Amino acid sequence: MSSGKQDFELRERLKADQATQKEPKVASQDDQTLLRLGKKPILKRTFGFMSILGFSCTVLITWEGILIVSTQGLLNGGPAGVVWGFLIDWLGMMSTFTVVAELASMAPVAAGQYHWTAMLAPAGSRSFVSYVTAWATIAGWQAETASAAYLIGSLIQGIVVLTHPTYTPQPYQTMLFLWAVLLFALFFNSITSRALARFEGAFLVLHLVGFFAVLIPLVLLGPHGDASSVFLTFLNGGNWSTQALSFFVGLPSPVFALFGADSAVHMSEEIQNASRVVPKALVLSIVINGLLGFAMVLAMLFCIGDLQTALAAQETLFYPFLAIFQQATRSTAGATIMASIVVIMGVASTIGVFATTTRMLWSFARDRGAPGSKFLTKLTTQTSLPVNAVGITTLISMLLSLIILGSSVAFSDIVLLSVVGLYSSYLLVCSLLLWRRLQGSIKPYNESAVFVGPWRVPEPFGTANNIFACIYLALVFFWSFWPPAASVAPASMNYSVLLFGAVMLFSLLWYFFRAREYFKGPIVEIDLASM
Repeated sequence: MSSGKQDFELRERLKADQATQKEPKVASQDDQTLLRLGKKPILKRTFGFMSILGFSCTVLITWEGILIVSTQGLLNGGPAGVVWGFLIDWLGMMSTFTVVAELASMAPVAAGQYHWTAMLAPAGSRSFVSYVTAWATIAGWQAETASAAYLIGSLIQGIVVLTHPTYTPQPYQTMLFLWAVLLFALFFNSITSRALARFEGAFLVLHLVGFFAVLIPLVLLGPHGDASSVFLTFLNGGNWSTQALSFFVGLPSPVFALFGADSAVHMSEEIQNASRVVPKALVLSIVINGLLGFAMVLAMLFCIGDLQTALAAQETLFYPFLAIFQQATRSTAGATIMASIVVIMGVASTIGVFATTTRMLWSFARDRGAPGSKFLTKLTTQTSLPVNAVGITTLISMLLSLIILGSSVAFSDIVLLSVVGLYSSYLLVCSLLLWRRLQGSIKPYNESAVFVGPWRVPEPFGTANNIFACIYLALVFFWSFWPPAASVAPASMNYSVLLFGAVMLFSLLWYFFRAREYFKGPIVEIDLASM
């Protein structure tokens, strides 16, 4: 469809809404919201509340994820560190995504964080701050795509070791398992968005049913520890100078199982009634996943049996929870079935992460901020899917997977890069919103360029929550760069600071040598005032 014809149809649709005394249809409200933000509504809105709730919940998969990523927290913090660290991270993420939900209600657009920073930053620095935020967000989501595929691929290897103890995993096999998970996600993201929305509802059901399918046999069949061994037992496996320091080093461990709910934000232009549905889905998904995740944390720790035996299983099975399952059920087959549920949900999560990453990349290209923007903005005629962004995301993850051939430990820093990238974007946008709040410059609609959306937290609670979110994000961002042990060797060093610095350095070089000529923040594709 040509741009001129599309603009004409949009004008006619808006005139029809204004000519009637009835409330405009939701689709028209969504179109008007996007037009007000300067964006043409060209993607198909196939997601409703339940499908996007399923999408957001299955991207998070907290109860499944905490089983996979709890190892670092057990080493630095112990059972008590995992419990209290999870509660701190859950509370912090609820606070953060409440702020993000307010912003999504103000401007439900696929660009998400970098569009909001352009709205909120001082006029003289909007383009630059928006650009930096975009690169941090893209780095985080691209790293999360590769990380999700890696974690599930290596988990499959762990299950193979569990069932065939003589099997010796090889790095190239880990890479091939990663590719298999990634290509499966690619297949799902190559079909229509309507089909993807339908699958997300089924994934939500499996997410909830699978929780009980794992929790019940674990609790009924496993050994039971006492409360003091769970809530009061701290470990300092990294040999830090104090137990408190060890706890904070392990604090980012549960984060990978709790962040990423902003996936719904980057799908906003494919969601019906987005300014209301997206905030509700964001908040509800972190509440549901947090509750399920905390229940699984308690079940795992109460049924862990011998802690040192479980930690030692990391050397052979990659993930201690596989040994915990086997010990609880006293059956390799039972442990394999329970772990397979985690694998299935991990693949479902990778599908959602992949979709989010491609929409974010496509959106940044639409605003001419990414290298090769014209190529990346191409949509398929029939399905309106960003086909080239899908292909590039696949290629980036495959290239990152080559790191495994050198060191699987080094690839684990890609997981931390996803945390650092996304947390920095959350921190930037939350800080700017707080600055605007304290200035009193967020007003009702039409009183200011920055105005409240239909979903918001009433004052003074909104400002108080905003302050807490900023403090929490800064805390986790700082501790994400720390190595797992006090005695640092090249093989065990945390290289996420180097990776994040390299991404930011490249983005700055690209900005000053090329991008600043044509990236001026989110492009106004169409002016509503002139229609």
